[in-house]
Amino acid sequence: MSLLQDKAVGAMAGAAVGDALGGATEGWTPEQIRERHGGWVTGIVGPFYANWQDARPIAPYHKGDGHVTDDTLMTRALVDVYAARRSHLDAYAIASDLVPLLIQDKRWVPELEAESLLLSRIFLAEKWLVARLHYGHVDPREAGVGNIVNCGAAMYMTPVGVVNAADPAGAYAEAIDIAGAHQSSYGREAAGVFAAAVAAAMAPDATAESAVSAALEHAHDGTREAIEAVCTVARTQPDWRAAIPQLRAAVAPYDTVGPDYRAPGMDARRPSRTKAIEELPVALGFVLLAGGSYPDAVLGAVNYGRDADSIATMAGAVCGALGGLATVPAQWRTDVATASRIDIEEPGRVLAALAVELHQQDARRAAERAAALDKLTDAG
Repeated sequence: MSLLQDKAVGAMAGAAVGDALGGATEGWTPEQIRERHGGWVTGIVGPFYANWQDARPIAPYHKGDGHVTDDTLMTRALVDVYAARRSHLDAYAIASDLVPLLIQDKRWVPELEAESLLLSRIFLAEKWLVARLHYGHVDPREAGVGNIVNCGAAMYMTPVGVVNAADPAGAYAEAIDIAGAHQSSYGREAAGVFAAAVAAAMAPDATAESAVSAALEHAHDGTREAIEAVCTVARTQPDWRAAIPQLRAAVAPYDTVGPDYRAPGMDARRPSRTKAIEELPVALGFVLLAGGSYPDAVLGAVNYGRDADSIATMAGAVCGALGGLATVPAQWRTDVATASRIDIEEPGRVLAALAVELHQQDARRAAERAAALDKLTDAG
């Protein structure tokens, strides 16, 4: 396996495993998580409620037990779009290729324990894609305007970082374009910044510091300030256990959801240039304090609670890209693959091959432009 393949498989497997571990603790506080599980969560655990079918009627999903969530389902759907198009993507690709997968393609949905349309599992902010693009016929570049501003677009941008390996600027630009169909404001910005961080982590000699630096280089407004604030605190923390309340305090001024994750305030998730989603800064904070160590970064995210699955997805993708497949614990990989009925490695192999193809396409375009510019600047 080449280094590119190893990193691509690591990023995708790392995202899926993080998602599965974090699903069990999503929506809860660190204190509630420790009370429910008798201490810190250190691996795959069962659902918060044994009667998961009836506990939350609006979201009757079997979270936990190694089941991936909508984060991974959306991520893998985006991989399918890349594999079909074999080119860089934009907002129009989301309308023409991704949306049909959501409403036409039945596949195994672990949290429903059934074959189902992805539309049946994705939540309201993702159903927006179908409402706006399939039924509303909105311009794909503008369809994200009006949606709640959250991590819905950012959570599935790992493939964008992988196909733009070692090109954070390219990953940022592509993710910003793609996410225009889904999100606006700081939700769209987070998608671009997360893709840049993954692309930076895919570089041969990447470190946690270089991935965070790439994120900061491309981030704007509240997103940049939130990442700076969280990572400044993360550098002072001895481990993820001690860091959890400190990272939450650092991101709180930028997070519109507020202290009660399940009861956000009236001004939550509205566009703003001074705010940020909570998930990305916290994920990068855990990556940084863990020095890129996958288990430490992901377990920090899992025990942080709140939107734990998305935080762990992002932290897991960056750490998986940094360290390759071996950095993702083998038992976790096996258990998640079995419980969720997924091939944990194949999407990464697909994206690694595409990264080479897309680089060749980019190189041809660059050579054509260079030849044109040579003629344009030839004084003779």
